[in-house]
Amino acid sequence: MVLEVAILDVKPGQESEFEEAFNVAQAIISSMAGYVSHQLQRCIEKESRYILLVNWLKLEDHTEGFRQSAEYQEWKKLLHHYYDPFPTVEHYKSVFNGDVRPYTKDPRAPLDRIDEPRHVSPHDATAN
Repeated sequence: MVLEVAILDVKPGQESEFEEAFNVAQAIISSMAGYVSHQLQRCIEKESRYILLVNWLKLEDHTEGFRQSAEYQEWKKLLHHYYDPFPTVEHYKSVFNGDVRPYTKDPRAPLDRIDEPRHVSPHDATAN
């Protein structure tokens, strides 16, 4: 699986219109071969910045299948005029996926010997 990452800087004052257009455009990308999932998140610190995360089965599903399609032309018409500057798109492969074993003081310990977390009351004077 490949993760497409695009930082989208939308022209200030056009955020609502961009979100409405994206609501339409997301049906385009989600219909493409090799598409897995996507998220659009808005930055808290910079209200005109968004991050688009799209999971594809393989890189070519995005770079060739989507980018060279008639559907991409419609995507461009809906969204590209909102960006300033035009976004850089990068692709990532997974190194870690969050499926980790529970914490133990000894990372070599077998799973059946992992220390259980101890609940500490805020009133416990011995808590560190």
